[in-house]
Amino acid sequence: LVAPEYRGITFYPDELKEKIDDINGWIYDTVNNGVYKAGFASAQSAYEENCRALFESLERIEGILSSNEFLLGTRLTEADLRLFTTILRFDPVYHGHFKCNLKQIATGYPNILRWMREVYQLPGIKETVNMEHIKKHYYMSHVQINPTQVVPLSNGPDLDSPIVKPAARPY
Repeated sequence: LVAPEYRGITFYPDELKEKIDDINGWIYDTVNNGVYKAGFASAQSAYEENCRALFESLERIEGILSSNEFLLGTRLTEADLRLFTTILRFDPVYHGHFKCNLKQIATGYPNILRWMREVYQLPGIKETVNMEHIKKHYYMSHVQINPTQVVPLSNGPDLDSPIVKPAARPY
């Protein structure tokens, strides 16, 4: 049941549909699916190609978020929500487990980190995240890439840290 104050909210508004579809297209291919393309690659060349494409897209996203609160400006959209699920898992899962290890979100992408914290801290989002479950699922179900099923301790960056929004920056 949706509370009355949230009825009618859309994350796919008519005036942004084209932009959402465009950004979703390349983000899905190179980031959401890109971590899997790299992580399950069975040849070095495929791994390197997909890993490089992933990090090129992360650099592109970092640039977008250097001047935007969200991917398409000041409004949270479907594009943010689709990307959030991958970025949330990036440091604790994809960086090590899928060998997507050129950089980490926590130390290499300050704008993506700020954005991830902002989305995580929105009402109702934090309660949907169970990092222990996420880690156990990945590290224990992909026996072909983690035969020992050892699950790392780190949950990634502290998502409850205060947010410094772009408009509040001194530069």
